[in-house]
Amino acid sequence: MNAARLSLGLVVSSHGRHCVVESPAGDRRICHPRGKKNAPVVGDRVQWLASGDEGSIERVEPRRNLLYRQDEVRTKSFAANLDQVLILVAAEPEFSEMQLTRALIACEAERITPLIALNKQDLTESFARASQRLAPYRAMGYDVLSLAVKSGVLGDLPQRLQGRTTLILGPSGTGKSSLINHLIPHAQAATGDISHALNSGRHTTTSTTWHWLDERRESALIDSPGFQEFGLHHIDPSQLGFLMPDFAPHLQGCKFSNCTHLHEPQCAVQAALARGEISASRHRLYGLLFDELSQSPHH
Repeated sequence: MNAARLSLGLVVSSHGRHCVVESPAGDRRICHPRGKKNAPVVGDRVQWLASGDEGSIERVEPRRNLLYRQDEVRTKSFAANLDQVLILVAAEPEFSEMQLTRALIACEAERITPLIALNKQDLTESFARASQRLAPYRAMGYDVLSLAVKSGVLGDLPQRLQGRTTLILGPSGTGKSSLINHLIPHAQAATGDISHALNSGRHTTTSTTWHWLDERRESALIDSPGFQEFGLHHIDPSQLGFLMPDFAPHLQGCKFSNCTHLHEPQCAVQAALARGEISASRHRLYGLLFDELSQSPHH
């Protein structure tokens, strides 16, 4: 392989068997990964080789992190080399605390900073209820932002995105597309061009896409398709507590080293629950996840 002909690029969207790679100069072209093993994901830095007006990806550079989910059947990667994940929830439709918890655990497992944003501030009553449900997460030290995307109320979110690569996660109906259109007015156009080149407009929403937020290409927002389930089968049940900031400080205090924190005597986590330092809803979610992961064929 003639290394001189290899170019460095950034994966800006992926569509199954091919992806779009951007050169340092900002040109984008469709590339095909060589072999199944080095399947690139959005955010990867890759070495690629031009062939005509397309290219082949020869190597994926080492990753700082990779956010992914795994259920019984398959593993689905979101993106690599992230600085933070913006988890968007809304006052309505009512968000699932289980989905939020799963996303936070996946971030913790890869040491990626999560940022929770609660949208639809204008729906005063349901917003107050939703904000109350997020109280345990604020107490754990997570940042929770209040937004009203429709009215353009974004608080300090734009500043928090500066100089960083941020993946935005959120179920449908949370206002994710509106937020992206607010932050990147040309987003639709940019994704449209490439999907036109792929001869199918249906790729626009189903694939993960990288958008630059600034001319200097220092800040990026990665949009991922909405999802219903967020599997955590790649996480060992014994590690679960360490990935939950409200549980972690208490784990060393249990009498038994293999304590599940569900029914053992002299369990420091259950004591913290009794003192109100861990919320009942969080302990219930932990129990459900612990059971699910204990039955996972991956462990």
